[in-house]
Amino acid sequence: MIDRAPVYWYDEIDSTSEEAKRRARRGETSAFWIAARQQSMGKGRLGRSWASPIGNLFTTVLFPEPGGLSIAARVPFAAALAVRDTCVSVLPSLAVGLKWPNDVRVDGKKLSGILTESGETQGVVWIALGMGVNVQHAPEGVGQETTSLLDQGAPSSLQADHVLQALSEALNHRVEQARNDFESLLADWLKYADGRGQTIQAGPVGHRIEGVFEGLAPDGGLILRLPDGATHIIRAGDVDLVKQVN
Repeated sequence: MIDRAPVYWYDEIDSTSEEAKRRARRGETSAFWIAARQQSMGKGRLGRSWASPIGNLFTTVLFPEPGGLSIAARVPFAAALAVRDTCVSVLPSLAVGLKWPNDVRVDGKKLSGILTESGETQGVVWIALGMGVNVQHAPEGVGQETTSLLDQGAPSSLQADHVLQALSEALNHRVEQARNDFESLLADWLKYADGRGQTIQAGPVGHRIEGVFEGLAPDGGLILRLPDGATHIIRAGDVDLVKQVN
């Protein structure tokens, strides 16, 4: 179980996701967590760098997936909800929004990012789920507005260790939900979806499509209602950003 998996802490590492994958490729495919006080080469989706100031949480959980690679596309939704559950456990009144496919925000400011990768070693399919949570610092110069739990009113005594403990418990529940009742997981995700019912632009850079964000397809794809009334579904891997426009 994810919440009972061992945690390997590093004072500094290149990337928690890279270390998790290195271990998996060596045959370590039972569930475990890699966590770091600081990363020198943290990364996000699409090869973007991830700012890693000391005081924030940088972690990757690797676990075998008996459901195979088809489950990997569900995991970002589970992770986003687990991060939200964790943040609300610290700050119950916090209004957390989820930006498709895998950002966690408050008032449009990024609080957490998620990176899901997968592979297979000796016939075992594994998922490496990287999560960064801004606990004490809101990184600057990252191309978008950010916030932290401290900025939102969390006590200064809150440490990354405390957040990780809560996150492991929340994630265990949400991953089981993704495996066994993905429909209810998507319904839960939509309760906190940023931009639902509004006009957004979605798609790869240079090929964005404008429409109204209507909801999610059964596989988690984003449903856009186009100006001509037709619908278009954007799936994982096809979207860099989804942002509101005036």
